[in-house]
Amino acid sequence: MTELLELDIEVPAHLAGHRLDQAAAELIPDYSRARLQSWIKGGQLTVNGGAARPKDKLFGGEQLRLRAELEPQGEWRAQALDLPVVHEDDSLLVINKPGGLVVHPAAGNPDGTLLNGLLHHCPGLERIPRAGIVHRLDKDTSGLMVVAKTLPAQTSLVQQLKARSVSRQYDAIVQGTVSGGGTVDAPIGRHRQNRLKMAVLDFGGKEAITHYRVQERFHAHTLLRCKLETGRTHQIRVHMAHIRHPLVGDPLYGGRPKLPPEASAELVRALQQFPRQALHAAELSLLHPKSGEEIHWRAPMPADMLRLLEVLRADM
Repeated sequence: MTELLELDIEVPAHLAGHRLDQAAAELIPDYSRARLQSWIKGGQLTVNGGAARPKDKLFGGEQLRLRAELEPQGEWRAQALDLPVVHEDDSLLVINKPGGLVVHPAAGNPDGTLLNGLLHHCPGLERIPRAGIVHRLDKDTSGLMVVAKTLPAQTSLVQQLKARSVSRQYDAIVQGTVSGGGTVDAPIGRHRQNRLKMAVLDFGGKEAITHYRVQERFHAHTLLRCKLETGRTHQIRVHMAHIRHPLVGDPLYGGRPKLPPEASAELVRALQQFPRQALHAAELSLLHPKSGEEIHWRAPMPADMLRLLEVLRADM
């Protein structure tokens, strides 16, 4: 199923001398520069009724005409999944993703993912790249994710993420007693030896900044609130391991569970059996793509982390 997009715009005088793709990005801001360039190259976006190139210069007064079909963006299958919807309107969908749910189909996870469930919940997402998913959570991280339901909403959210104006805060239970809050400013890139892991790199990594503060201390663990300034793969997991406070339940970055001396049998069992990294995307705020209003959502801590906190408190 396709949707036809139709626009007719006259190039204003102040854009004289600009490249076609630059002018189009200003005149049609609801769509990304890359998408506009593809429409120009494909002949869907024309100048005075004729084909043009993205780099062609404009004089002002030209008539731009856009006739583009928004077609399905992938071969993914829609599947009925239980998706806890926190918020939905014409532009956005906010999900409280459960731990254990993969976000996007890939090798080893061809279906049964959040993307498959989104396509069933909202079939129109098949026309949006990656079904509107603009940021991800690891399979075993729970919590809030925002999904764009339209191309303009997707463009807005991507721009907000690049501008770091989207606020994302996480609850994390880490090993060891953290003395106080702080900031980890350490670049992250692919691990040199283990390509399944990310790592803090002295050279070649991308900027990565995580702010954290202490919410509650226990005998040998700490509950932190982490706020992302950037959004690198595994960022909180890598940064917490970097400061020697890896997440509970994270075998990739934390190794085997570290059991505190004289821990109760119940705590030992809870730590050994905790099924995932203890990380939950608890708060999300952003500017609504259509209204410009700042919106804030909270997702309560899931039952498995609440139960672990109860055991930690009882062991004090």
